[in-house]
Amino acid sequence: MTLTETIQQLPASAGIYQYFDKDGHLLYVGKAKNLKNRVKSYFSFTPTLRPSPNLSYRIKSMIEQTITLNYIVVNTEHDALILENSLIKQLNPKYNILLRDDKTYPYIYIDYAQEYPRFDITRKIIDAKDITYFGPYSIGARDILNSIYELCKLVQKKGCLKSKKLCLYYQIDKCLGPCEKEIPNELYQKEIDKAIKLIKSKSKLTRELMKKMEFYAEELRFEEAAELRDRCERISRSEIKSDIDFASSENFDIFAVEHNEKRLVILKIFMRNGKIISSSHSITTLNNGFDKEEIFHRLLIEFYQQKPPIIAPILLQESFDEIDSVEEYLSDIFDKKAQIIIPQRGKKKQLIDLALINAKELLKNDKKTIDFKVENQLLELLKLEKFPQRVECFDNSHMAGMATVGAMIVYDNAKFDKKSYRTYHLDAKDEYSQMRETLTRRINSFEKNSPPDLWVLDGGATLLKLALDILESSGVNIDVIAISKEKVDEKAHRAKGSAKDIIYTKDEVFRLKTSDKRLQWVQNLRDEAHRCAIGFHKKTKLKLDQESKLLNLNGISHAKVKKLLNHFGTFEHIKTLSIEEISTVLNKKDANIIKNLYK
Repeated sequence: MTLTETIQQLPASAGIYQYFDKDGHLLYVGKAKNLKNRVKSYFSFTPTLRPSPNLSYRIKSMIEQTITLNYIVVNTEHDALILENSLIKQLNPKYNILLRDDKTYPYIYIDYAQEYPRFDITRKIIDAKDITYFGPYSIGARDILNSIYELCKLVQKKGCLKSKKLCLYYQIDKCLGPCEKEIPNELYQKEIDKAIKLIKSKSKLTRELMKKMEFYAEELRFEEAAELRDRCERISRSEIKSDIDFASSENFDIFAVEHNEKRLVILKIFMRNGKIISSSHSITTLNNGFDKEEIFHRLLIEFYQQKPPIIAPILLQESFDEIDSVEEYLSDIFDKKAQIIIPQRGKKKQLIDLALINAKELLKNDKKTIDFKVENQLLELLKLEKFPQRVECFDNSHMAGMATVGAMIVYDNAKFDKKSYRTYHLDAKDEYSQMRETLTRRINSFEKNSPPDLWVLDGGATLLKLALDILESSGVNIDVIAISKEKVDEKAHRAKGSAKDIIYTKDEVFRLKTSDKRLQWVQNLRDEAHRCAIGFHKKTKLKLDQESKLLNLNGISHAKVKKLLNHFGTFEHIKTLSIEEISTVLNKKDANIIKNLYK
């Protein structure tokens, strides 16, 4: 069926549509209340099928590449919003902008249904009555919570009341001792009220902490003083200073978008009870331009899809076409009226102006502090689809088939993102199967953790083709390159200080000079992945050796241990087996010994 025929038979139903190029690569995922009307708006049909003349340059370029169209019909426009967002995060289409800052933010909460309420942290709505939330906090939530328990005489731990006995916290005057003593509700409530005032005012909280820090310093308790100093710094870090005072208890979530030719900044500011309590931002590289309307609707859907405990009125700098449907969607998922406001004057407009000033400052500083020259050169050399803002690099490690592991390191915004590193215990025995297992497990996690712009593999053309085949079968759009040592006499050349590495792409092979910054950039990623894989392998091997030694001491030979591991994979699995299951590999006597050891 031709593209024209597919468009002509589209239903007038809600759904999502997908555009593909001549090679079957996914270009774009969109959603529509009416698929027929929406898709037709991209095209002119006479004298031949071509892009509509009123399209932006970016969308026109996309339509010119479109050869085929797929679509999925859903029940409602809300379902289309959710499906579109999910597919973009999993498949990383070329012309959609992937917003990577999809984390949920922590809230501090207190449950008044408890006899002696205490504060804790959550990232989602808790199904209980009488709960009050404070936040969200982009940074410092745990520091604020710890400070509250440092300064207020509250029940310090969840299990404190169960003991029915006064503990150390009472002895050091950090708790009133309701576990054993009869504490009037009014007295305990005073401590709660004090804590709430400190939570709502970072300046009051940091002043109290500074007093305590000075006391510790005078007592020569320098480690405790330094910890409080660092805590104060973290608590203050996410706060945007403002002279705007609403003199009320109004709450607002403020979103601002600012951009230049290459970079896009999204800034979020959270106002609670008339005061700005925290802010966060994310920066994205623009590969093919962008549509601000797409940014606003995807930003709101992604941020609120996690159902944070509080939905405040939303302030945006400008309106967009689908504002009504997004507002309706948010109202449905929260079961209360959501408000999206585009202020034109007054204090709400001042908040938007404040957000835009800060977003512009972030954009300006971003250009000064991050040099993407090498990445741009690499983009041109390797003919990458996208600027490699977020890169994942993979390596595997083992010793004679034992302690087989995989590692993934992440390079984001010109620095290593160690919180996003992942390590894997692998079952596969050969290098090819190990990489297939590692990459497949990563692909299976795309729904929770979106794909990067580029994969780098420690290996040659065979592993590169493996990765491309896996991605193609999954429909995911990621650039892939591989790097391997040059082989001399069938052995990898590892001359110290002059490592001759080869870079492979799907179309070409590059042998760059060792002084080439582009080669060094790729080598840096490969070496970090190698370091991570080797480190995890050593830990795994040490644990295996300890387990093996235990079995050896009890009469199970090294050969039998290896036989067990080859058959069952890991000691953790072996520990869960019955005597009969172990007996399928070893004799009954050995099975009894192993089972008794792991009772």
